[in-house]
Amino acid sequence: MKKMFRMLAGLMSLTLLLSATACKKEETVEDSSHYKETDDVAVETADVNDNMKDINGQEIYWLATYDINPTNNNDRSVALTLFEDQFGGKINWIQCTSENKFDTLTNRILGGDPVDMFPYEWDALPNGVYKNQYEPLDDYLDLSDPIWDGMKDAIDMYEYNGKHYVVPYAVSDPLLITYSRQMCQENGLDDPYELYQDGDWDWDAFMEMMKKFVKNGDDRYGICGWFGQAMVQSTGKTIINFDGKQFTNNISDPDIEAAENLMAEMQSLNLYEPGWFGNFPDTHDVLFYGMADWSLAGSNAANQDADLMVVPFPKSPDSDEYYLCGNYAAKMLVKNSEKGDAVARYIYCERLAETEEAYRQAAKEKALIVEKSASGLVLGYVTEEQYDAIQQYKNDTVTVFDFGYGMGSSMYGDGDYTYETRGIMNNLMDGLLSYPDQVDSWAVLRDNWSAAIDSVLDTYNAAIQ
Repeated sequence: MKKMFRMLAGLMSLTLLLSATACKKEETVEDSSHYKETDDVAVETADVNDNMKDINGQEIYWLATYDINPTNNNDRSVALTLFEDQFGGKINWIQCTSENKFDTLTNRILGGDPVDMFPYEWDALPNGVYKNQYEPLDDYLDLSDPIWDGMKDAIDMYEYNGKHYVVPYAVSDPLLITYSRQMCQENGLDDPYELYQDGDWDWDAFMEMMKKFVKNGDDRYGICGWFGQAMVQSTGKTIINFDGKQFTNNISDPDIEAAENLMAEMQSLNLYEPGWFGNFPDTHDVLFYGMADWSLAGSNAANQDADLMVVPFPKSPDSDEYYLCGNYAAKMLVKNSEKGDAVARYIYCERLAETEEAYRQAAKEKALIVEKSASGLVLGYVTEEQYDAIQQYKNDTVTVFDFGYGMGSSMYGDGDYTYETRGIMNNLMDGLLSYPDQVDSWAVLRDNWSAAIDSVLDTYNAAIQ
């Protein structure tokens, strides 16, 4: 009965999870701009040598659910300070909601109303380009500039029809596993971070730890949170492959099958807790918590004596490499915009903020500030060890992106959260966990949706020149 209740609660709260993840992605992309704690005088003296056009006096119309300009007495981001003070640009925010943002974008494009820049979201490529919402950035950014070193693989991955509509300037929102070192010690378990450092943090160690933890007590679970997508992508493989010329269906890849079968085993052993958790559970009845890094500060505040740490999802025992399930921070140049140079300059400023050591140090200092309420209650914090580890994961681990998430609502959509109406990618990533009564094996899940994937790919492949 308890398991059934928690499963229903998990399904009902999935809307909250997706909404919270989307909102946090929108917010934390701006965190990568690095707010300075005091003033931004040092930013004004940045040494920049490039051949981009002068954009002094130009104003970008920015359509989004959040404002790039500072609010609530926050300092300007490094990127905005550079853009305004050194290059003479300005951001004009056009407010929208999560529900109407794409309709607003379409209406402004068709109506000729000014709109120049829009947040990058998974749906941008190929679907947004297919729907004529965006322009390529190749004429405005010199992608051979050394400043893009470290992002070249991601930039090349996003090349579409020989052009670059998406130019990532940072990795954002990595999906990580949060755990308590204290709980590991109390249960005679290894420290996953030490296993990671030794190259031994793999599926076998992961499963063994969960099984032992559950066996050591009553009503325990191995893992909760956002999980299936990161598990599949820990293989380094994607459901949809793209070689720059054609999308192909990779659903039958044996490594993906191995990850899916592992999830089926977790479900059969009752290791997965499907309920909604906004932070690492303070009840200490779940060993691992899968969620993006934005959840860490609140998890620390709720578990101040638990000695929390984060690691990437474990690798396959057959792999020598760890793969990160995450997102890329980028901005899109909107179709018919006449401010391509200004949008490109802002993107360039974001990259400067990511690569200049002084700005990176300012970001770290900002991130380590403990957030407290007016009464002194600790609301959130990140330790220096946690911060440094996350930066290492983002810099040194291959981030996986599956183009299946960018192919419209039939591939990635909420529906009404039933197996029949959800997006195909949603079902492939957690169908074995969330709908065990309808899909009892990966073979069934794969066969249910493979033909539908082929049909979607036919549409997008036909649009590639």
